[in-house]
This record gives sequence, C-alpha cells and structure tokens, in this order.
Amino acid sequence: MDYGKYKNARNASWQCILDYKINKLPVIVTQIIAQSDNVKLYKNSQINILKEKDSGMTIFKNKVFNIIYRDSDNSRRCRFTIAHELGHIFLGHLLINTPEYKTFAMREDNESEANVFARDLLAPACVLHELKAFTARDIANLCNISLESASYREQRMRDLEARNAWYLHPLEIEVRKQFDDFIKIKRADK
Repeated sequence: MDYGKYKNARNASWQCILDYKINKLPVIVTQIIAQSDNVKLYKNSQINILKEKDSGMTIFKNKVFNIIYRDSDNSRRCRFTIAHELGHIFLGHLLINTPEYKTFAMREDNESEANVFARDLLAPACVLHELKAFTARDIANLCNISLESASYREQRMRDLEARNAWYLHPLEIEVRKQFDDFIKIKRADK
C-alpha cells in the first residue's frame, strides 16, 4: 500500500477516535456502532450469510451499513473484524452492486487500508507510546486484541519509536489530549 493510502487510513482512525469521543482502552467498537445512525451490527449466527473463509462483511441496504461478523471467532478476533469493517465504511471504500444489496469490493488495497484503520483504532500508537506499551503481550492485554494483531503493532511501534517523530500531525495531538486522563490513571497504576 502506498504511503498516501496508509496516511489516509491512519488519519481516518484518529478522526473516528475524536468524533466518537473515545478516551480509554480497550476501545469498545460496539459503542461506535451504537452512536451511528446508519450502521447496524449482526452476529453471523443470527443470519448465517458469511462464507466459510470470511470473518465479516458489510452489506449496504436501505441506506444502512449492516456489519455481519463471525461470532464463533474469539472475542478479540471479533473486535478486530468489526473495526476492520468500520474502516471500510469510514474510508468510503467503493461499493459494488449485487442483485440484492451492495457490499465492498475485495481489493487488496482496500483490505490493507481497513486493517490499518482497525489497528490504529484499537491500538493508537501515541497512547501506547505514552504508556510505554511496546511488547506484543502488553499491547494485547491493554487493547484487548489478539497476540497476532499485537505482534504487528509491536513491529510498527519499533519503527515509530526509532524515528521518534511523535505529535507531528494535529489529529494525533488531539487524540493524545483526549486520552490524557486515561494515560494519567494507567501511569499511576504502575
């Protein structure tokens, strides 16, 4: 994925954090959906629409984005899947028509962007930086994400820490401010 698309996904996650007044970890993705007028959430066990290889999908029907997730997956996987689908929505990925509804086209860049969005929404780097949560285990526990997802985040955190280029974007500064009380409490608990 080119850097422009990467930055777009990252910035969209920051904007989502700000718009939905997220100020602590773990991020409760269902609260984002509860605050959205045109997004609904369904367990696959309720409607049985997902193909075997799919963890989730979004269907646009009657002006509503309907996120369906495989609720037989573990809760950490479900959270990432829901955040990924929110990424498709907030990034405005192109919808394709089927005879019954619209859904997102399966394009590699779209999937990568939605993954970046989900990662940055569930595990905001600036918050991890402030809390010195650098290991996959610490990240997984703090953010309630899988160890696999946390390992990817750990790798990216290493790059970010090596560059030491924090708070260069106004959205990142605002995200950090929004988490200020949470960061203070977590620091005091150590």
